[in-house]
Amino acid sequence: MKRMDMTRRTFAKGFAGAAAAALGGLTLAGCDNGNGDASGEKTYKIGVLQLTEHNALDAANKGFVEALDDSGISYDIDQQNAQNDQSACQTIAQTLVNEGCDLILAIATPAAQAVAGATSDIPIVGTAITDFAASGLVDSNDAPGGNLTGSSDMNPVADQIDLLQQLAPDAKTVGLLYCTAESNSDVQIQMAKEELDKVGLAYQEFTVSSSNEIQSVCESMVGKVDAVYAPTDNTIAAGMTTVSMVTNANGLPVICGEAGQVESGGLASLSINYEELGRRAGEMAVKILTEGADPAAMPIETMGADECDLVYNQQTADEVGVDVSALADEGGTDVSA
Repeated sequence: MKRMDMTRRTFAKGFAGAAAAALGGLTLAGCDNGNGDASGEKTYKIGVLQLTEHNALDAANKGFVEALDDSGISYDIDQQNAQNDQSACQTIAQTLVNEGCDLILAIATPAAQAVAGATSDIPIVGTAITDFAASGLVDSNDAPGGNLTGSSDMNPVADQIDLLQQLAPDAKTVGLLYCTAESNSDVQIQMAKEELDKVGLAYQEFTVSSSNEIQSVCESMVGKVDAVYAPTDNTIAAGMTTVSMVTNANGLPVICGEAGQVESGGLASLSINYEELGRRAGEMAVKILTEGADPAAMPIETMGADECDLVYNQQTADEVGVDVSALADEGGTDVSA
């Protein structure tokens, strides 16, 4: 578990401090830092529980903090990272509740489940969560009904399968790579199966229960599949460099759930913009804190396919022998290093 504490005041310097804390373990303050600044303005106590460190979740965190800064509110923030450890999630969640935070941000499904299990009173805003209702976090995505709401990273899975067909038109069998411990991944995999059935492509599941299994599982795909689909799975995203090390060396194109995975060696994605996703969560948090908005009545916010970013990795394309020039013509962005 990594503890990352920091203080923000009105017109704070934004996410740069959070990034420094995340990387260097900087400790400035926890949630329980008082209720006002020198001007008498209320200072809100905000706790953040991020499941693990990878590009998508980091971007969501950044967007959230930027939204707080743009609102002009005065706040103290306690940044916590569970390093993809569920027991750490539960411990951190209880700590944030005990500190008396005014609001808690939970980044990724397991983090939100841990916080929801720790409090039914403190408002919770979740982000980078695929399906709040299917994960048992809310009564429904339209009417959450409790103390939790947020912004969903539900992917345009059908469009991503179309992208796979466009880039790997000769593929007959698709490998579905994900972690069985993540309910968000199961939702996306079921959607992917439905789409693959519609277009007549066979598929085979390749699952991991932890990051330690990624390399061996990826190696087991070689010779069995022609392309790979990896959803917005936190375990796979955090270990994407290992995935791409195996798949690229064996000419397997990987269509990813989000841009960070492509930056780490995947081939392409029609990706949710996680910084914007986090920003929307931050705007929801501000409404809860300053306007008395009730999470129970705040529908889960989503992003449509028309708001997603088309990205590709030219270096990966060269390694696996796939022509991505059409993506460039369509306005796609090359995110290769």
